[in-house]
Amino acid sequence: MSNLILIGMPGSGKTTLGRVLARELRRPFLDVDDLIRDTMGASLSALIDQWGVEGFRTLEENVNLSVAADGCVIATGGSVIYGPRAMEHLRKIGQVYYLRLSYEEVAKRLGDLALRGVSVRPGQTLLDLYNERVPLYEMYAHHTICCDGKSPQAIVEEIAAHRLAEERAGRVPE
Repeated sequence: MSNLILIGMPGSGKTTLGRVLARELRRPFLDVDDLIRDTMGASLSALIDQWGVEGFRTLEENVNLSVAADGCVIATGGSVIYGPRAMEHLRKIGQVYYLRLSYEEVAKRLGDLALRGVSVRPGQTLLDLYNERVPLYEMYAHHTICCDGKSPQAIVEEIAAHRLAEERAGRVPE
């Protein structure tokens, strides 16, 4: 059984939607940010402070490379796309779904980036980050789900229906 992997900007709902989707599909749920926190014994913001943005991204890539799940719904951190080896690994072990939100919607949902544990370089704005990341999300995604103006349940139903159609067509391992 193949994994279903969620990527997207911070605030796109990867964890929230992932939990609901896992329940809906009767699959285990894995949150990579939780795995990082549990492994390192510190919050993401503390790890970014301690290791710096680049050090944190290396740590995140290594944790994602270690994911050996099967049949799970996996929510990744927003900066997962900076680890090409990790993204190659994730694409091999599952189907990657990009939860796409407009910049305006991301800006509405996010508070203090530092408190959220978002890996932002000094002087980088949210708009800079958004413009830098979107092409990477698009490049690595097998599928893109437009999330603006949709309820969490509608998004979950769209992903579940898409996944079922893909499995029935034999395009993903069951």
